[in-house]
Amino acid sequence: MRTRKQLVTKGLLAALAAGLLMSCQGNKAGNSTTPAATPAAGTNTAAAGGFKMAYVDLDSLEAHFEYFKEKRAVLEQKQQQMDNQLQGKARALQSEYADLQRRANTLTQEQGETAQRSLMSKQQQLEQEAQNLRAAYTEQETKFNEELQKRLDAFLKSFNADKRYAFIFSYRSTASNILYKDPAYDVTADVIKGMNAQDSTPAK
Repeated sequence: MRTRKQLVTKGLLAALAAGLLMSCQGNKAGNSTTPAATPAAGTNTAAAGGFKMAYVDLDSLEAHFEYFKEKRAVLEQKQQQMDNQLQGKARALQSEYADLQRRANTLTQEQGETAQRSLMSKQQQLEQEAQNLRAAYTEQETKFNEELQKRLDAFLKSFNADKRYAFIFSYRSTASNILYKDPAYDVTADVIKGMNAQDSTPAK
């Protein structure tokens, strides 16, 4: 599942700086000897001032989100069927070409040229068919990814309805802008559990 890239932009840095600045100003306004409030156990607090962040491991989500696995399996089956169809027609075309070569000495020049034109026309048709099938598959894959992104966005909006987290990042082991992650801030298991439960709930 391809999700939107989470880039550390100037806006994000500014937001982080603002959160830390507010925390520092809050400490200055009170008694400077008073220790900062300690986060309660089990809370994923990124700063003492209450600036909270979390992340979702997309590799784990894709491995355990049942809806994703089912839809991905259907998409992969369609791709396999497409490949088998194109490979079968390509083999048939190759066989026809090999047969033409074997019969070349028995054909008149006109017959040979006609057969060659027929083969070239069939090859062009196959190439066009392959292009159309791949375009259709790419469109289906794009819709699949967009649907999954919408489902994840909608769930996270509900999941974070209490505004616990200022940011929820995505993480992927092979491509991520997050250089370090603390497991204490991992909400993946909760997201997987919630999304699977949501899909298993019968529609009213």
